[in-house]
Amino acid sequence: MNFDKYSIYAPALVRVSLSLVFLWFGVNQLIDAETFIGYVPDFLGEYASTLVLLNGIFETFFGLLLIVGYYTRFVAAVLGFHLLSIAAGLGYNDIAVRDYGLALITFSVVLGGSDVWCLDKKLHQV
Repeated sequence: MNFDKYSIYAPALVRVSLSLVFLWFGVNQLIDAETFIGYVPDFLGEYASTLVLLNGIFETFFGLLLIVGYYTRFVAAVLGFHLLSIAAGLGYNDIAVRDYGLALITFSVVLGGSDVWCLDKKLHQV
């Protein structure tokens, strides 16, 4: 089967898939912050719950922007660096390796820019 005619949708699939990951984590941090407190560095102990909630708001907001493709490159860059900082804070383990991989995929969205389903494309059509 020849999938070449569908290759135009590959960047959109990557962007939407990444958005769903950020949205899942963001919403879950808002719903059940206690589950994520173990990932917060110990020296932030008393602020851990607040930090998780703020991170949940951040990831939900930017995940929504990414899923609709609004300021796609900027949003993907912010999320990519955010994910790199999370991975670096985790050290070297299976979760950090996954997060480094997701960060690199997020940077591929930065390089690719807006795709065929991005709101950016719709707003800037002449």
